[in-house]
Amino acid sequence: MPEATGPPLPATGPPRFIMIARTPIARFIPANSKTATFTPVRPSVQDARTGKFLFDVPLPPGVKSSWQVLAAAPDNRTFVLSGWTGPDSPIRFFRIHLDEKGRPDTPVLIPEFGTDPLDLGYVIALSPDGTRLAYAFGVVGGVTVSVVDLSTGHRRDWSTRQPDMVSSLAWAPNGHDLALASSRGGLRILDVSRPGSELFGATRLVRAVEGFRPLGSVAYAPDGKTLVYAVGSAIERISVTGEEPPQVLAQLDRPRTASLTVVFSLDGTGRHLLYVEGWRSFRLDLVSGRVTSLPILVGEHQKKGGSPRAAW
Repeated sequence: MPEATGPPLPATGPPRFIMIARTPIARFIPANSKTATFTPVRPSVQDARTGKFLFDVPLPPGVKSSWQVLAAAPDNRTFVLSGWTGPDSPIRFFRIHLDEKGRPDTPVLIPEFGTDPLDLGYVIALSPDGTRLAYAFGVVGGVTVSVVDLSTGHRRDWSTRQPDMVSSLAWAPNGHDLALASSRGGLRILDVSRPGSELFGATRLVRAVEGFRPLGSVAYAPDGKTLVYAVGSAIERISVTGEEPPQVLAQLDRPRTASLTVVFSLDGTGRHLLYVEGWRSFRLDLVSGRVTSLPILVGEHQKKGGSPRAAW
């Protein structure tokens, strides 16, 4: 079983950089063609305060373009990104580290770890020490959550055959607990150090799903005592014990065309929350309630293709 190898990477204050990831741009020429032509795109780094484009992120050998799934460690310097290797080919994952100016280093592929190109409903979370990746994906009639060691590719799985869909994963600062938000299972916590492989049998319930308000992203506060999560367009907080009613932190003002779920990234201080609508990023200060919006600027093919994802 992959185990934590060190303490959480330290938060460096308010985030300085935003990592942007998106899918290759698909074009059908002529418009009624059944075959798409794909234009590769690279991930990019943006200044978190000004929105200025800083750097394109290099892709590792064999990866032709970025994909729309990424995860960040608490230090705002360490990221795992997904990469498209071509039609009918696996999605690969790689690790990137930024220097103090936001310049990315050479990408490192995660060994022996790829996903089926048809399985695009996955979510990932990078452990606080940057050594392990949690990963959730759908299987026939159920769902699987995996933890992978980034150095060795060693992997452990938890699965259920109950129909469900995991929308988010989040590591606790202790490196042993993993929060998950799912469509039917609600907010749950998995202790990855315990034996057993049946997913819901290995988890404990924090909050059940209520009504038609879908769960979005979930994140641990830095002290590990509370979870911050999205339900509908609301951002709420609840203790990891689930013994007290949740507290509403913010009600997001989102367009009618927005997705039913909110995908966000919580920074290492636990104060700043980042989410994307279209080609703009929104920074929510959970203490003051202030929302700041910035355009998403990328180095190539500006505002082309689907809406990107962002993390810090």
